[in-house]
Amino acid sequence: MKASVNNLNQTQLAGNVIDRCKKGDVRAFRELYDAYSAAMYNICLRMTGNVSDAEDTLQEAFIQVHRNIGKLERDTSISAWIKRIVVNHCLNTLRKKKVYFEEVEEVEVAEETAIDENSFTMTVAAVKTAIHGLPHGYRTVLNLYLFEEYSHREIAEMMGITESTAKTQYMRAKEKVRQIVKQQNLIH
Repeated sequence: MKASVNNLNQTQLAGNVIDRCKKGDVRAFRELYDAYSAAMYNICLRMTGNVSDAEDTLQEAFIQVHRNIGKLERDTSISAWIKRIVVNHCLNTLRKKKVYFEEVEEVEVAEETAIDENSFTMTVAAVKTAIHGLPHGYRTVLNLYLFEEYSHREIAEMMGITESTAKTQYMRAKEKVRQIVKQQNLIH
């Protein structure tokens, strides 16, 4: 019961802030920015791979949020709406940098094989380092699928690639992360 009351209060609060933003209230937009910027910055950083691009992308995305808040419909989730704008700006940033998304022929993607996790240790830091070391295309698909929870079909549509390419790049990215972590363990 308490959780649903909190959710209702948060929804009412968000609605109030959005209504104030639509009326041009600068303080309300600052509240909106403060509420969502940290999470959206993390998305930008994961997707772009560097602080400067993440900061620029976040700023551009929130400028678009500000410009378009009046078009936001009442029943739309504000967090999903902002996230979609942020992800699209991240993809645009990557396109400007000519990130290559490898197209593949229609191929069957094999099911994941079992890994002997006892043979090497995966720490959070090692996985983060490995993800950061991925080629942009792999990292983008991995982030969108694993962290942002988009489907392969949604990723394909957003990136202008086939669904099988999205699936293949995700599988290859995961394998590359495993290889990098395993190699790090052999060095240390």
